[in-house]
Amino acid sequence: MIKYLAIGLCVIFSTSLKGQHSVARQWNEVLLDAIRHDYARPTVHARNLFHTSIAMYDAWAAFDEKAIPFFIGNSLGAYDCQFEGIDRPTDIKAAREEAMSYAAFRLISHRFRASPGKNSTKKATHQLMTDLGYDMSFKSTNYEKGNPAALGNYIARQLIAFGLNDGSNEKKKYKSKYYEVVNPMLIPDLIGNPDLKNPNRWQPLGLELNIDQSSNRTPSGVTAFLGPEWGNVIPFSLKEDDLRIYKRDGNEYRVYHDPGPPPYIDPVDGGGLTSEYQWNFEMNSIWSSHLDPRDSVLWDISPASTGNAQGLPNTLEEYHDYYKYLEGGDPGRGRALNPRTGNPYDPQIVPRADYTRVLAEFWADGPDSETPPGHWFTILNYVSDHPQLVKKFAGEGELLDDLEWDVKSYFVLSGAMHDAAIAAWGIKGWYDYIRPISALRYMASQGQSTSPDLPHYSPAGLPLVEGYIEQITERKGLGMNPKNIGKIQIRSWRGPDFILRPEKDLAGVGWILAEDWWPYQRPSFVTPPFAGYVSGHSTFSRAAAEVMTLFTGDEFFPGGMAEFYAKKNEFLVFEEGPSVDVTLQWATYRDASDQTSLSRIWGGIHPPADDIPGRIIGEKIGVEAFNYAMSYFGVDK
Repeated sequence: MIKYLAIGLCVIFSTSLKGQHSVARQWNEVLLDAIRHDYARPTVHARNLFHTSIAMYDAWAAFDEKAIPFFIGNSLGAYDCQFEGIDRPTDIKAAREEAMSYAAFRLISHRFRASPGKNSTKKATHQLMTDLGYDMSFKSTNYEKGNPAALGNYIARQLIAFGLNDGSNEKKKYKSKYYEVVNPMLIPDLIGNPDLKNPNRWQPLGLELNIDQSSNRTPSGVTAFLGPEWGNVIPFSLKEDDLRIYKRDGNEYRVYHDPGPPPYIDPVDGGGLTSEYQWNFEMNSIWSSHLDPRDSVLWDISPASTGNAQGLPNTLEEYHDYYKYLEGGDPGRGRALNPRTGNPYDPQIVPRADYTRVLAEFWADGPDSETPPGHWFTILNYVSDHPQLVKKFAGEGELLDDLEWDVKSYFVLSGAMHDAAIAAWGIKGWYDYIRPISALRYMASQGQSTSPDLPHYSPAGLPLVEGYIEQITERKGLGMNPKNIGKIQIRSWRGPDFILRPEKDLAGVGWILAEDWWPYQRPSFVTPPFAGYVSGHSTFSRAAAEVMTLFTGDEFFPGGMAEFYAKKNEFLVFEEGPSVDVTLQWATYRDASDQTSLSRIWGGIHPPADDIPGRIIGEKIGVEAFNYAMSYFGVDK
């Protein structure tokens, strides 16, 4: 009965039959499905999307009089890809489709040959080649004779060779070369965080059963940091001027668009930015109290009341005004009218907790998902299929056919997703910042930081917030256990211990020991296996929103709104719900991006300090990627 997130996403964001799609779209769908059956690796799959899009774009551009190939005939990093050109055939469309298919087929087959879903991916790639009428046994790369299939094979071979030397460490299965973790693991099933050494650095988790975001079971043990040196990977449009190189333990960490350090806590005297650290992480616990549909709080979640947040805060102090600290949400004021229909957006009144829980799960890119960068490809494909979309580059000029639209849009979006991964994970690897579950449990173990006159005071403790974060002082509730007197309790989502049957049980919100706080996630996953700062979701999503806005020439979704339907008591995976039907709606691409970022706070994955810098960096990357791609399309900037 449970509908997995990605499956639901596919239902909404895929509306046409395979035979009605361009060849580029068909290969993109095969790739997205391969990602869903692989390990959940946002960095790796941003790269797979990028390299496959390069393969298809170059195969298309090789037969064009105006466009310039990106890879073949050029140098990328230290890799020089020779290309002498190919004669233009009589049937250019057929030649392009053939070259693109061989290139995509060979590259996807190589990249997913060791995937846990390798059999399903092999079946899908072989089936598509068969449907298209191509001979998979043809392996020649001698394109000089004008053979499009050979050109496709050549492009794939060159990209495979490049990928083995692009800084990703593909040869060693993308493993870290020199990063070292400083904190011992946190075991979420145990109360507290007693072994944390540095409350400003990332902490791995020890899980009895570890199921990643693509539903792959991995052996129990410590979660390893995914991609801490991803800043070493050769980018698309990131500039050397935006690069800073830091050293730790004699090793280099390459950081693009460096936002500077996050707020650190001073456990000794509470100096520096300790109060900002506390404010950021305690907001995760406060927003976690918004996850019970029985609290009777109702919101209008339509574009009439949500979205349209103007500007982003630039300082930590400004974050306090941007977020609605106790109520939840941002300063989005909605829109009076749908600009495409001229009519008001219909209100949609639902329990706040259903909205926040659906957000947390929909944007989490959970079981069987295509990961955050692939998520935005499903949105792009949905937009491309929309009957009201006019396929003009940047909304101007001549109509593009489906193949050109798909090839170019994939190229730009994938370049932005690839750069977002490099920038975000370069920052993650260098700053190595702590996650909410580790920070909240640590501060709770220190006590309260509100007043030295109260028991269990510590400058590194949790600030008390009446009704949300309180000290246990009386023999009632949690105080019935004398050992809890003086400890900190928080009113929050109660966690997986209260859920035996996810399809039936509701954990709800109540007072729990702060030392036992859980994010709104599955107990077999808990938190992504890498540092928090900056948010990858915020970076990916804002970059994608900028690309979609610029490429379509319109900030609004076609028709003035896109939506996703979550059915009552069927959509949620972590627990029962939602209690009513919920339809997520977005007027603009930026509205969808902003909603993504908020979902990670409600989900207990990121504090505001992770979110805002990611959005700012993502915006820069999206614009840079679009402008850079125009030089290959032969479009004047």
